[in-house]
Amino acid sequence: MYSIRKIILIFLSCLTVSVSQAQKTISFSPEVFGAYLGNSVSVFTDTSNSYGINEIMAHPEWFTPSESDVPNLGTSTNYSWVKFKMVNATKESKMTLNFSYPITENVCLYTLKGGLLDSNCMAEVMPVRDREYKHQFYIFDIAAGPGEEVVCYMKLYSTRQLLAPISVGTMTSVIRAISNNDLLSGLYFGIMLVMLLYNFFVYMSVRDKSYLIYVNYIFWVTLTQVTLLGYGHRFLWANNEWLTRNMVCLTGAIVGISSVLFVKSFLHTRKYARKYHPFLNIIILGDLVSIVLLLTGNPVASYNAVNITAGLGGVFVLFIGFKVLYSGYRPARFFLVSFGIFMISVIVFVLKDVGVFPYNIFTYHALEFGSAIEAILLSLALADSINILKKEKEESQADALRISRENERIIREQNVILESRVNERTVELKASNEELNKTLDDLKEAESHLVESEKMASLGQLTAGIAHEINNPINFVTSNVQPLQRDVEILLEAVNTIEGFGIGEGDIAEKQKKIKDYKEEIDFDYLKVEIEHLLKGINEGASRTAEIVKGLRVFSRLDEDDLKKADLNEGIDSTLIIINNMLWGGKTKIIKEYGELPMVECYPGKLNQVFLNVLSNGIHAIDDKFKGQDGGEIKIKTTHDEKNVYINISDNGTGMTEETKKKLFEPFFTTKEVGSGTGLGLSISWNTIKKHNGNIVVNSTLGEGSEFIFEIPIVH
Repeated sequence: MYSIRKIILIFLSCLTVSVSQAQKTISFSPEVFGAYLGNSVSVFTDTSNSYGINEIMAHPEWFTPSESDVPNLGTSTNYSWVKFKMVNATKESKMTLNFSYPITENVCLYTLKGGLLDSNCMAEVMPVRDREYKHQFYIFDIAAGPGEEVVCYMKLYSTRQLLAPISVGTMTSVIRAISNNDLLSGLYFGIMLVMLLYNFFVYMSVRDKSYLIYVNYIFWVTLTQVTLLGYGHRFLWANNEWLTRNMVCLTGAIVGISSVLFVKSFLHTRKYARKYHPFLNIIILGDLVSIVLLLTGNPVASYNAVNITAGLGGVFVLFIGFKVLYSGYRPARFFLVSFGIFMISVIVFVLKDVGVFPYNIFTYHALEFGSAIEAILLSLALADSINILKKEKEESQADALRISRENERIIREQNVILESRVNERTVELKASNEELNKTLDDLKEAESHLVESEKMASLGQLTAGIAHEINNPINFVTSNVQPLQRDVEILLEAVNTIEGFGIGEGDIAEKQKKIKDYKEEIDFDYLKVEIEHLLKGINEGASRTAEIVKGLRVFSRLDEDDLKKADLNEGIDSTLIIINNMLWGGKTKIIKEYGELPMVECYPGKLNQVFLNVLSNGIHAIDDKFKGQDGGEIKIKTTHDEKNVYINISDNGTGMTEETKKKLFEPFFTTKEVGSGTGLGLSISWNTIKKHNGNIVVNSTLGEGSEFIFEIPIVH
């Protein structure tokens, strides 16, 4: 078994050597000038990235003959080696090698002649001005006289798609070839510049944003070609290594984004392809991912992401173009033709990179041809869309004119009819106006009666409160007057009796004994105490009556039509005196949390009326909930800041619904039974607070209670 394996290995080694030795020797003659030499070279990929030229030269069996004119070395981070032999069959003293793939990152040429090894290395980031040949292509001179043979090794590295377009010739023929290439590229850039300026000037005239978006698209397509062909590094960013290495991926991704924006704008996909419009954002997302990969140091993944997004996105855009055309939008035809040609050029360019199509002047410049034709056709398409819009506008104007004339005819006919009807209606309106005026007078009279009713209701409430409050101390006084009168009569009679004892007969001791016995008889000491008690009660009743009268004077404010400074705490207290009779004998608690308020410039009497209305409503709500039992509570809190005084009056009564809160301050709105209220109390209160430039905030929860917050400016 070991012998068989050994024989097989020896056979394979010999086969490899024989294949390697079978490599052609390139004859440097006019027949090969400018032709790609890929079929005459061998290639090897150093997956370890560790072999030097000496190790490469020592292992010819590592190389595999190429089968294409331009070897496709793929996309990787490995070094690739290309080997070939040349013999000078001319009279020239040197040969010139042209490696015409400018986006290769590093190119080294090693030449072995007569046992002597020479090397020359160039990098993509190396400024063109520092190269022997001032061009973006990698051009090397190979010193080999007539009849001399030289073995060439090329070490290549690129994180992008790596192709090896190698050609040889004399210095004159190579310069002629690259000049022709520059001429063709210059023609392309001229066309693209003309299209860019043309569409920009059209945009400045018509202000259609589709043109501006298209100008942006042309700019990035052109910049991408500038990058791919090496002119960007040659003329624009020769000293910026990052742009030199990454501009291919960056511009490719931005072209994808700008093309999607143009497709959305030009095809009106939101209108004509509404179902597929959101999926266009996936293409933008793919290009954004490639940019992120590039910025995070993954150029190979970024390059692949750009190519995949461009391929799949292009197919999807063509599909949307057909959908829009099917929807009846005529400019989609131009778009499909132009974008189809461009997509074909993209496909040709990509398939050239993967080896499906040969590498030649057509496939190398496929993107230039396709994008130039696309730019021209899409410019025509945009112009056609403007013509369509112009035609639609003219048709719209014609329709508007026709409709206007028809309307004018109808109006003339209707005017005759309307004139007769107006005369008829005028008579009817006069009668209606008279009736409305009478109704309005009746309403004003009714409103006046209702306002007077509200005033009388408040007056009745005020009278009832005052009568109740004054009645108690007056009753106390009157009940003490009769006992006091009786005690005074007894006292006067005692004075007369004692006076009789004093002027009667008998000695002093006997008189004193009679007086003492008489005092004990009438209980003179108790009589003095009772008189003092009765006088004190009368005094207290009179004082309470005086306080009530003072409170009434504070509440009523006979000068209420004049602005004056007042203590609102004092006004609230006077209001509480008026409504004290409504508190069910103390079953409803009044909790006062007064702050030290400044004097407020206001109409005191009108504000007291507001407090009376709100407190009365709160007491009614508590009565409805507790039915005269304990538990009712009204809380009054006063505070202030630099500008305003705040009065919070809250109760734990029945509360209000949201519907009731909305209508709370409407005139004549009331939740009380018929005959129990006019519905004007809170409406008048609202107007009073607004007259003070203040505000009312109402918070209420059904079943829990209500809170009224009054905000009143300190200075009117």
